[in-house]
Amino acid sequence: MTGAYLGPKFTEAGIRKDLDAYGAVYRQLPDEELFPAVAEILAAENVVGMAQGRMEFGPRALGGRSIIGDARSPKMQSVMNLKIKYRESFRPFAPAVLAERVSDYFIQDRPSPYMLLVAPVVEDQRIAMTEAQEKLFGIAKLNVPRSRLPAITHVDYSARIQTVHKETNPYFHRILTEFNSKTGCGVLVNTSFNVRGEPIVMTADDAYRCFMRTEMDYLIIDNFLLAKTDQPPWEGTDDWKEEFALD
Repeated sequence: MTGAYLGPKFTEAGIRKDLDAYGAVYRQLPDEELFPAVAEILAAENVVGMAQGRMEFGPRALGGRSIIGDARSPKMQSVMNLKIKYRESFRPFAPAVLAERVSDYFIQDRPSPYMLLVAPVVEDQRIAMTEAQEKLFGIAKLNVPRSRLPAITHVDYSARIQTVHKETNPYFHRILTEFNSKTGCGVLVNTSFNVRGEPIVMTADDAYRCFMRTEMDYLIIDNFLLAKTDQPPWEGTDDWKEEFALD
């Protein structure tokens, strides 16, 4: 098995049809413009919904239907939890890392393309707790950054890693490559494209609805780029909290 991207994929006509039904404002960009633009957006600490290519199969979002953000940001974990996933602020997220740079960040000696392996963060990325921080309790202690990648580092300095490979997901690999070129960091937060209790999005319609009903900043669907600030007011009467039971 060379990848978990076994589900349905988009067509340009299908994306346009779904977005036009909402009067969505979008730009369709060539690769050479899209990927640097997304890297710039991510580096500015924006949260991006990403729906591209075939949907992944299995227990993890692997860059086909994902929400991504800057793992270096000290606010990213709480923002993604409280404003997008609508769950407790302390829940950890997983890192997606360029496969060729995994050893720069994690003590990991093998590929982990399915986000199933947990590994320690390397020593030179860790941040030691001060004596005062050690005395904190509960959420206050959980909120102390444990590494230079605070959004993905667990309290024990571990992380559940996804290595991203050019051969199996060239689109996500290109985003990480551009982000790495801009920031020097080859790691992004990667979580499933849905809210608490809701199934992962599948279609462009699903992606746009989730984008508009949360506080995500940008949406990319294949080569279509949408900014939240450009969109017409959301007039949908449906509320995700009423559609699905919370976990």
